[in-house]
Amino acid sequence: MAVLFGADKNKAQSELRESLEFEIALANISWPAEKRRNTNDLYNIRTLKQLQEAYPYVQWVDYANALLPAKLKVDEDEPVNLSVPSFFEQLGPLLERTPNRVIANYMMWRIHAFSVVFLSEQFRKRQLQYATALSGRQEQEARWKECVDITSGSFYEDIEDEVDGLAIAVGSLYVRKHFKQDSKAIALDMVEQIRGVFDNILSEVDWMDEATKVEAKNKLHSMTTHIGYPDEMLENSKLEEYYRNLEIDPSKYFESFLNMNIFGTDYSFNKLRLPVNKTDWVRHARPAVVNAFYSSIENSIQFPAGILQGHFFHAARPKYMNYGAIGFVIGHEITHGFDDQGRRFDLQGNLLDWWAEDTQKAYLDKAKCIIEQYGNFTDEQTGLNLNGINTQGENIADNGGVKESYRAYRQWVEKNGPEPKLPGLDYTPEQMFWISAGQTWCAKYRTETLKMRITTGVHSPSQYRVMGTFSNMKDFSRDFNCPDGSRMNPVHKCEVW
Repeated sequence: MAVLFGADKNKAQSELRESLEFEIALANISWPAEKRRNTNDLYNIRTLKQLQEAYPYVQWVDYANALLPAKLKVDEDEPVNLSVPSFFEQLGPLLERTPNRVIANYMMWRIHAFSVVFLSEQFRKRQLQYATALSGRQEQEARWKECVDITSGSFYEDIEDEVDGLAIAVGSLYVRKHFKQDSKAIALDMVEQIRGVFDNILSEVDWMDEATKVEAKNKLHSMTTHIGYPDEMLENSKLEEYYRNLEIDPSKYFESFLNMNIFGTDYSFNKLRLPVNKTDWVRHARPAVVNAFYSSIENSIQFPAGILQGHFFHAARPKYMNYGAIGFVIGHEITHGFDDQGRRFDLQGNLLDWWAEDTQKAYLDKAKCIIEQYGNFTDEQTGLNLNGINTQGENIADNGGVKESYRAYRQWVEKNGPEPKLPGLDYTPEQMFWISAGQTWCAKYRTETLKMRITTGVHSPSQYRVMGTFSNMKDFSRDFNCPDGSRMNPVHKCEVW
């Protein structure tokens, strides 16, 4: 990039190498993802005064106020959460021994990496070389698609919820034009059925003490559900009020992009000192998204309109297909409230240990089985072993989710009678449930992308989300007559929920 701006190539390479070494040093004093899974360890409250005394290399009050909106100020008594104190203990010495030029170059490198999408084609082509090395992508995305991503919020997937372009406005247009209203009622009914199944599972498990079971059930039934979109999205007055302070100039694309970033960031910062509003419609107003979510601080599950269509759901499909696809997802999100991270929060979304000691030990033993099972999978395409620790939360949710949805479907059949086979296919409805559930995760990865997913992702690659999960399901083995001891019916199965 620097060469394209006129820098000497040899000097640019040398200084970029120094910037990279600085970033590696920052990474080395950070906690690895495996260590960050324990939320309790990441909760370390300090005042800005305490930060200033312990880490004087930054003027913390000035720094915080520079980030905040003009009308919002903090002083030295403001409490903040210092997720990893050891990082800040080592950051000072690292900054002290690093030349200012290297730090400045690193900062500009990160800024250019983020904003290259707005530059000319020669810069975009150079960025493609970098993307090819990381993900294997060979073609530059059309600029109009990048504009759509920025406007719709897809560009902001790894950024704070509120920093997402015009996602709420785009979402409002989407649901008005495309969302089928009957989907909302059907999906909500499925949520309640699957919630009931999880309640039954809590009653059945023999490794939980009664007091912890009561707390778990209270949390389960306090879990708020958000389906499709909030009604406020269809009120133009609500949208106008939300976007009141956002300035968009059609003739100034980049400036408008920055304005959207500032607008979203300020919206988040203005929540400072306010209690968590679990019913805030803005937090649940991204319907044009094919995804689903569990929020530990809200104790809520969310299924945007975008996932209530396509291969996940259709009101006219056989129930075994809907339960296999969106039902699997619903169970997955409910189970997140009781995975290795979600279980640390209570029914109100507070970080609180509500587990009896013996029950917690039993849980950790069961989670260890999942960790070791998935950690022993070796991906043939890359030769890498999966990271069983980083993926345990998603794997626990997958295993619990499909089990809950299958049971819910069987309950539906008991109440409504069996469904006919799908025309043209000689599979039973039960087999079609599993096929529908597996088809949900069909994927083909570039090798580079797969390596990145395995080394940094919290989800197992799709193949193992299916094979690993289904091999733990006795119902799957029975429905497909898998021989005892076979790959999909191992003698030793893992089960948390």
